[in-house]
Formats: sequence, structure tokens, C-alpha cells
Amino acid sequence: MQVGAFFRATSAGRWLFLGLIAVGIWSGCQNDTTPIPRPRGFPKVVYPERNYRAFDKDYCNFTFEYPGYASIEQDTSFFNEKPTHPCWFDIYTPAFDSRLHCSYFPIRNSADLEKLKKDAFELVDYHKKRANSIDEMPIGKEGHVSGFLFDIRGPAASPLQFYLTDSTHHFIRGALYFNTQARPDSLGPVYEFVKADVIKMLETFEWR
Repeated sequence: MQVGAFFRATSAGRWLFLGLIAVGIWSGCQNDTTPIPRPRGFPKVVYPERNYRAFDKDYCNFTFEYPGYASIEQDTSFFNEKPTHPCWFDIYTPAFDSRLHCSYFPIRNSADLEKLKKDAFELVDYHKKRANSIDEMPIGKEGHVSGFLFDIRGPAASPLQFYLTDSTHHFIRGALYFNTQARPDSLGPVYEFVKADVIKMLETFEWR
């Protein structure tokens, strides 16, 4: 083989070899920069300092304590209709964008009471298809205040509901909602904070 031909062949092989190395390095770099899924994070929640004030509205015949960082919003319409009683309201907590819907119903007879209790349990049962578990906790305190607190665990739309009654004249039902997708892993600490406020409400509840 002539020297020129050998040099040309050797040069071609060398460039081919270097090209293969470059491709390998580039491929390796591409593999190294493949995006890796990052752990899911949640925005930091700033919890307000607990403080309470008295609920004392002339359109309701009861009182209780609710958070000072929440507001009372009276319902003036229900699905474009007037509520069945003026004592329908929300306890709105802007720090968590949560609402505790409260609805009052007068009791005229024993049939009314049984229907209201049945409706309360049916509304809780509606969430069974998504709930992991439902804890039913009886409520009983002086002043003819009795009822149930329902702790609904899992991705249910309403994680907490309750009802209170004096069994003769008054009945109130409450349901907690967060204006966000129901994700127990992110809402858990917030829910426990709000739940403590609801329990405070129930502990201080009195008929007037």
C-alpha cells in the first residue's frame, strides 16, 4: 500500500473512531440530564393564632364561640330560592378557604325530628363511596344539647359533619367544605386545625 493511501485510510478510521466516541459521550450526557420526578410538595400553611368570639345573631336562637379569624355569612339564597329559615349561615375561614355550612330547622313534632335525623345520616352516608372510614361520635351536654359529630376520613368532599338538637324545638346541621380538591395528604394538618375549631363551637353551644 502506498504511503498516501495508508495515511488516508488511517485518518478516516481515526475520525470514525472519534465520531463514535463523541456520539457515546453525547448519549451519556443525554441520559444524565433525563428529568427525574421530584417529590410532590405542598405550599406552606400559616396557621392563625387561636382566638374566639361569641356568635350572637338575632336571626338565630342559639349562641356559641367561633374563631376570631373567621367570618359569619348569612345565606340569602339556596339554589336561587330563599332558605327555609333565616338561620342559615356559613362560617368562612379565609386562611384555609373553608366553609362550615350551618342550617337550622324548627321542630314541630316527633315526625319532624325523626326525618331531620334520618336526613343527617343519609347526607353522611352519601360520602361513603369515597371515604376510607366514618367515625360517629355522640354529643351530649347540659342544656338539652345532643347530637352526633361525623369524622369522615379519606378523599370525601365534606370531611366533617354534625347535628345538634334539643329533641323538641330546635335542630341544626353543619357540614365542612374546603374550596380545593379533597387530598387528605395535603389537607390533613389543616383539617385537624379546623376540626378543633368546630369542636370548640360544639362545646360552647347553647340554646337561647
